[in-house]
Amino acid sequence: MENDEEAPAPVRRGGGRLLIASVAGCAVLGGVLMLLPSERTHTRAPAPAPGAQAHSAVVAGVPAALPGLAALIGEREARVRAHPEDAGSWAVLGTAYVEQGRRTADPAYYPRAEAALRTSLKVRGKGNAEALGGLAALSNARRDFRAAKAWAEAARAARPRRWTTYPLLIDAYTGLGDQQAARAALDRLLKLRSGPDVLARAAAVYRDRGRREDAAAALSDAAAGARAPAERAAYLERSGQLAWERGEREDALRYFREAVRLDPDQRAAQAGQGRVLAALGRTTEALNAYRVALAGQPCPQYALELGELYESLGLGQAARVQYDLLRARVRVAAEGGADEELVLGLFEADHGDASVAVRRLRAEWDRQPGIAVADALGWALHRAGRDEEALRFAAVATDQAKGGGVRSAPYAYHRGMIERGVQRYGPARRHLQEALRINPYFSPVHVRTARAALAELGEPSVADVPAMDAEGWGTAAGLPSLSDFW
Repeated sequence: MENDEEAPAPVRRGGGRLLIASVAGCAVLGGVLMLLPSERTHTRAPAPAPGAQAHSAVVAGVPAALPGLAALIGEREARVRAHPEDAGSWAVLGTAYVEQGRRTADPAYYPRAEAALRTSLKVRGKGNAEALGGLAALSNARRDFRAAKAWAEAARAARPRRWTTYPLLIDAYTGLGDQQAARAALDRLLKLRSGPDVLARAAAVYRDRGRREDAAAALSDAAAGARAPAERAAYLERSGQLAWERGEREDALRYFREAVRLDPDQRAAQAGQGRVLAALGRTTEALNAYRVALAGQPCPQYALELGELYESLGLGQAARVQYDLLRARVRVAAEGGADEELVLGLFEADHGDASVAVRRLRAEWDRQPGIAVADALGWALHRAGRDEEALRFAAVATDQAKGGGVRSAPYAYHRGMIERGVQRYGPARRHLQEALRINPYFSPVHVRTARAALAELGEPSVADVPAMDAEGWGTAAGLPSLSDFW
């Protein structure tokens, strides 16, 4: 059996957490090992070197610490210079470049990753699941989910029991809006592997299906069983994000802070602190948290959030600086082959040209019709004054029957505002209330708009009850129909 297909350590449930047993042993070769009295001391084995730790993480597809990644990249670059026919080292190098690019939001690593991975395929094409998986990881990082699906399915065909392929498939299928295929890939993964990395992956699927408690429990178990600080920090960051989506500010802040303590380079957790601190009214701390996050990982999404925070404070010039940074980072991403059309479309819808947002997001939908794109396109159409068409996409993003099972305050808010635009006041009221119930702090800008819209809609009254037709349903324009209830 190959290393990446070996059975995991024994697992048992206890106290609501996953307990992973470790078995220590030793072997003596060539006779009996004798210790002098002065040598009979129990010493802990030295920790693996940073490069070795990162190698283990990269091969397993789990988060790695930035210093370890830098060491691994240096080691593998030296290795392939000396041994250019080493297909395995080329594959590890390419996958490490992908992780470094993702962690630093530096798309310049992506062309290097592609060159290294394609070199690995050139040296050893047949059955090279490591290089195929690396190309799938690269495509997911670039948000090119069709390419990711093709590479990951090729990796699966080469070695069907290689468990690290299935998380790549889950990401690709989710990005394409194929929730059924994502669930099937998770089911296969769970049969091949157990442990914290698989629990974290399962949590993402549970969250997308609206099973938030299951997602939170899986992430808690994943963090408890993580093997390295950077891995545990990544799972804590995801726990914080899940708590934030539920409006649990103090819990989210605790998760984010612990993640940063374990891994100071965990920039997503620092941006998470910015969101929560802003919601707590600790504005100066929030601004500082966002600045630190952007300094280490200049993601367009963080620039958009910081810009909107400035805007909510009446600091228009400071907001425009962040919006300019967002545009610049999107251009840099495109140069590295990465797709940031989703965040750019949302920005254009709210702060730029809504017609441009519609054009960009419609093209994105044609390429990869995921749930997030459906929500963004629906919102852009609303901002462009095309509410009837917008409602179809908002329904895709929020109706569980259509794949939109995630409980998202922004998605519910978008749908409520669109329904208000088409005078479907009952559903509009319901979805706006749902948005504020899920997370009353979801946006420093849009929460105010949601509350104002609800106040304008007011409470239902007897006057809102429609006249009944022969079948007992309202006939007045804009009033609920059967489709509003089922």
